[in-house]
Amino acid sequence: MDFEAVIGLEVHVQLQTESKIFCSCSTTFGAPPNSHTCPVCLGMPGVLPVLNRKVVEYAMKMALATNCRINRRFVFARKQYFYPDLPKGYQISQHDLPIAEHGHIEIETADGRKRIGITRIHMEEDAGKLVHDETRPISYVDLNRTGVPLIEIVSEPDMRSPEEAAAYLKALREIVRYLGISDGNMEEGSLRCDANISLRPRGEEKLGTKVELKNMNSFRHVQKALEYEIRRQSALLLDGQELVQETRLWDVAKGVTLSMRSKEEAHDYRYFPDPDLVPTEIDESWLESVAASLPELPQAKRERFRSQYGLPDYDAAIITSSRPMADFFEECVSLFDDPKGVSNWMMGEVAKLLNEYGVEIEESRLTPSHLAEILSLIKEGTISGKIGKSILAEVFESGRSPRDIVKEKGLEQVSDTGELEAVVDSIIQRHPAEVEKFRAGKTKVMGFFVGQIMRETKGKANPKVVNELLLKKLNK
Repeated sequence: MDFEAVIGLEVHVQLQTESKIFCSCSTTFGAPPNSHTCPVCLGMPGVLPVLNRKVVEYAMKMALATNCRINRRFVFARKQYFYPDLPKGYQISQHDLPIAEHGHIEIETADGRKRIGITRIHMEEDAGKLVHDETRPISYVDLNRTGVPLIEIVSEPDMRSPEEAAAYLKALREIVRYLGISDGNMEEGSLRCDANISLRPRGEEKLGTKVELKNMNSFRHVQKALEYEIRRQSALLLDGQELVQETRLWDVAKGVTLSMRSKEEAHDYRYFPDPDLVPTEIDESWLESVAASLPELPQAKRERFRSQYGLPDYDAAIITSSRPMADFFEECVSLFDDPKGVSNWMMGEVAKLLNEYGVEIEESRLTPSHLAEILSLIKEGTISGKIGKSILAEVFESGRSPRDIVKEKGLEQVSDTGELEAVVDSIIQRHPAEVEKFRAGKTKVMGFFVGQIMRETKGKANPKVVNELLLKKLNK
């Protein structure tokens, strides 16, 4: 039997505010355990939460960016469950009246563009973190993360493959980064994902038994966990066994999912409106000011880069993958008017250096004017492309001006015909056998001569002049 996967994702995004959602404690990552806490986020008796306005604005930005309808009146609710890292015994979240509903985004798939529906976006506070002792059967509780603001984005079950799920997750991360509301770092927990997956015979409308997957902290893990679960559920169904609705953990080391607990339903949490937080209303002026602050979003920027700069789809996708990368490209093109040339260098040599240093482009010492200067030097014939690459690496290291480096190290390209002619004559005289091969029709030997001349001139010979001189003398 041929089965079809039905996949929906619940994505938690940690918002990049300076303080927590209901108190003034810092949200900085990596502080000593329990150092960013206060009576409010520790759930002490008699304390009252106060809503962080910036959290609401960030949630509104995400709602607008994902085509959601923003509810002008929203309410916070208490979600009751008991866990060591939840000091109040409940989590402040949203249930019946979230901030936004009924949106969508589009993703690129192997079959073209596909729309994925978004059921709702709601705000909530994060829980703490358990730290397990590796040598003793003891767990410690770090409550620094308690009360850190989150938005949860719940998708419709519109994805049909692990690849589509990964594409959707990447698209959401691009959006939150463009908006500047989160760094989207999955390894640090800024972006977390739970997946719901069921199988049904292809062509059937009725949904199968849903299984929730947790503990996936990378795009690759999400995809691998879903692939494994499709195989597991298919085998059980083909064997005539019944699937159980449950929550399963992804075991990274073993590459399998393991049963964790039976799946909770909404009534298990005993939601009710939080009596300490009054309903909040969004007026027209507040909504308009937030809408006016939105940047150009990734999909719109990709389309503009294709039309305005003539970039191929692949180039546009890579260059717009982050807002700083796209801004770098546009500023560089404003200084050196060759969009495809700038794109090639950014996807090639610049990307290679970013990877080697393990930094994002905005963290590096390289500026758009540096790259534009290197490309101008190459176009002017002052330096060769090879020298340009070595200068780029030095600029990346030091942040110095490319022209200053060229001048200081005497790296100007030799284009003087008289000077190069002597080098060409010398190389030809030293390699008579290769000359005969060329004259016998083996023109590939030209590469040998060019290499020898470049070695002799330490890479400073102008390749165009060298080729012209070689052809003239070898064809005599």
